[in-house]
Amino acid sequence: MAVLAVGCGSSGTASTQSGSTPATIAEHLTSADAALRSALGRWRASDPKLASTPPAGVLAAAAQERQLVHQLAETPSLIRPTLAALPPSLAAAVRPRLRAALALRRLAGPPSGKPVTLHLDPAPPAGQLLADYHLAQSRFGVRWQTLAAVNLVESAFGRVGNTSSAGAQGPMQFLPSTWKAYGLGGDIHSPRDAVLGAGNYLHQSGAPADERRALFAYNHSGLYVRAVQAYAQAMARDPLGFLTLYAWEASLPATIS
Repeated sequence: MAVLAVGCGSSGTASTQSGSTPATIAEHLTSADAALRSALGRWRASDPKLASTPPAGVLAAAAQERQLVHQLAETPSLIRPTLAALPPSLAAAVRPRLRAALALRRLAGPPSGKPVTLHLDPAPPAGQLLADYHLAQSRFGVRWQTLAAVNLVESAFGRVGNTSSAGAQGPMQFLPSTWKAYGLGGDIHSPRDAVLGAGNYLHQSGAPADERRALFAYNHSGLYVRAVQAYAQAMARDPLGFLTLYAWEASLPATIS
């Protein structure tokens, strides 16, 4: 498997603003999170099946929150004092997202200097993805949050359609040879088939009993495992965790470099 995605935040986010202090970042992050939670609540109330694209208010608040979290990941010295300045519940929600962002930045390594452009398509509806994750969980016992986190890291919930340099394809980034063994005869580019294939692969590799080992089989990197498990934790502890991260990725522009 190969990590294509924009989950590390190295693309599409603003650089750290000069003069930003932990207090000002915490203030802006608190405001953005409150706005996002309110907007997500209105979206769910108007569309209980989450079949529509996120409304403009969701995307605007998500873009601001995402930028602030990745701003912290770009400047780790700001993390501890900023978390201390946040309300405890928000600090607890932000910590796993920061762990994931930091791990993915390290996994991506320094910029190569070669231009990389990602052309992003809309992700499948949030409600459809949730149904796919829960179906895979019921069949293979793998936590739905873990499947969602893999989907996020590998393809920004299916927004990134690129084939990796190693030849990995589809929303869960399978090599064709691996897909042939674990894809259950499905379409490597189908969101539901890809999630089911990932559930099968992770189960065959040891999940849920040994999720860490299964994720390491999926991608032979401790940093990858750390990022996926951190995002899964963020979704497991917060009822709006999945929708928050889904909105973060949905807020990215159609083309980023």
